[in-house]
Amino acid sequence: MNTLAIILARAGSKGVPGKNARMVGGRPCIAWTIDAARDAALVSRIVLSTDGAELQRIGMERGIDVVARPPDLATDTAPVDAAARHAVASLESACGSGTSPKFDPIVILYGNVPVRPPGLIDRALDLLLRSGADSVQSYAPVGKFHPWWTARLDEAGGVHPWEGEILNHGIHRRQDLPPAFIPDGGVIAVRRSALFLEIHGVPPSPHAFFGIARRGITNAEGDVIDIDTELDVIVADTVLRARASAEIPAPNMSAPGGLR
Repeated sequence: MNTLAIILARAGSKGVPGKNARMVGGRPCIAWTIDAARDAALVSRIVLSTDGAELQRIGMERGIDVVARPPDLATDTAPVDAAARHAVASLESACGSGTSPKFDPIVILYGNVPVRPPGLIDRALDLLLRSGADSVQSYAPVGKFHPWWTARLDEAGGVHPWEGEILNHGIHRRQDLPPAFIPDGGVIAVRRSALFLEIHGVPPSPHAFFGIARRGITNAEGDVIDIDTELDVIVADTVLRARASAEIPAPNMSAPGGLR
């Protein structure tokens, strides 16, 4: 197995400018994703795909491969899978023919996700390999933002069900909602054939690179923080600093020189 983890991190962002290099928890945001990839036992190699000079510097300082992403793949409308395919092809070309087997499977990680649960990447890869699936993606419970509680508002402010005839499906307690999940941005693991759109029978779509046989793993609500707003930055920073404080051992009050 020759697993490649691709970290995707554009320099630009409309919601939070420069978010991938933004300081979060005392470190550049992308550094947390680099560490998560390094900690994954099933990852063989890591590459950063970016158009940003500062992000390239951060990646090289941390000893991972860096691929310069072309401008047409660094816009806010550029497909994720196209950028990932470019990174794979660039790295394999740099390796030279016959020096290394092709990368498979492939992990896609977003640089703007500084908070992930430990072992998430290995969990996704393990399920991908055991199940024979084309892809595995991580999900989180939607919680109170459940689709059954989604409504439409008309021009006069009238409230109507998003679907069906009964508002909120007649359910008013969160505990009574059926389980529903949403992609949380924590990890995507794919077979090479899926990423390169080589699986027969997959209809064209922005998510065709997931293939046909798709699997999911779940995280608890809040286990993954995907930075898209300034509020996300505050939450992630708070979580990471709290974790760091919890890892610092308390002083030994009875030891010589200890606090009294």
